[in-house]
Amino acid sequence: MSDWYRKSFGDDYLLVYKHRDMEGAYHEVKRMIEWLKLPQESSVLDLCCGMGRHSMALRDFGYKVTGVDLSSVLLMEANKLNVNKEVRFLQGDMRNVPLTETFDAVVNLFTSFGYFEHDEENERVLREIYRLLAPESKGKFIIDYMNPDYVKQHLVPFSSRMEGGITIEENRRIEDGFVKKTIVVRDSDAVERTYLEQVKLYGLEAFREMLDRSGLEVTHVYGDYHASEYDRNESKRMIFVGHRRG
Repeated sequence: MSDWYRKSFGDDYLLVYKHRDMEGAYHEVKRMIEWLKLPQESSVLDLCCGMGRHSMALRDFGYKVTGVDLSSVLLMEANKLNVNKEVRFLQGDMRNVPLTETFDAVVNLFTSFGYFEHDEENERVLREIYRLLAPESKGKFIIDYMNPDYVKQHLVPFSSRMEGGITIEENRRIEDGFVKKTIVVRDSDAVERTYLEQVKLYGLEAFREMLDRSGLEVTHVYGDYHASEYDRNESKRMIFVGHRRG
């Protein structure tokens, strides 16, 4: 499963996650703006931008936005939203982002972290965020990650639903320190396509230590986009807000 993300973020991903909409993205971006406290026209990097919902919302709120993602399929969807070409979308790996400039803020949203087998690879992503943050302004970051304690307590092992005549089955399990999902997409001709997803489970302390080693200082940890305080047992999310050190 080491390269699962190269296959999983394709055309069927758009179907599996079609419930994510622009309205939700605008709500989340409004809250992020409150947390980041950045002036208009500040530069923001949306790292692992996916279909570009948050990138476009950030642009509409007056920021200069760059979105980076590995998936050409998702970037194609992002550019469909980018009618006036106001956002710059680039293809790239979050471990080695193809940019030399720095940004006033970097955001990494909806658990676009922990994809890799080895801790050093995941930590490399944090070092990239550090590199990409402007030192002169102590660039700010938001990393929106799942709360592993909540996931362990509330994991739904199996779910099934229909989308336009297509069946989507999702099997979930916790194994070897990862939450793993097997997705089976079955069309009306009973043709099956199977995808795997996995995310490394990092608790609050372990995540804070990685951030600290990477030169990133946490100023707050929220449990959701309502700005609730993080609670180990009750929060669905673990949203880190902070800035580059030094």
